Amino acid sequence: MTAQDSPTPADELVCSGKGCRAEAVWAVLWRNPKIHTPERRKVWLACDDHRDHLENFLDLRGFRIDTVPVDELGPSDG
Repeated sequence: MTAQDSPTPADELVCSGKGCRAEAVWAVLWRNPKIHTPERRKVWLACDDHRDHLENFLDLRGFRIDTVPVDELGPSDG
């Protein structure tokens, strides 16, 4: 692998779970309605192992909007 073939940080989709370095396959979309406008969507990335934990954390607070595969994220997400 040459330096040109090395992934850039933007190419790496790493799980947002604490201490996890696994590849993310899910995008958990959320916003805090007290501080974010309705059109704002923030994104936590999740591997299969941490998806439920991150969704539950946001659900308990009423913050989660949706969960989609990372390949469905668009340029306006996050």
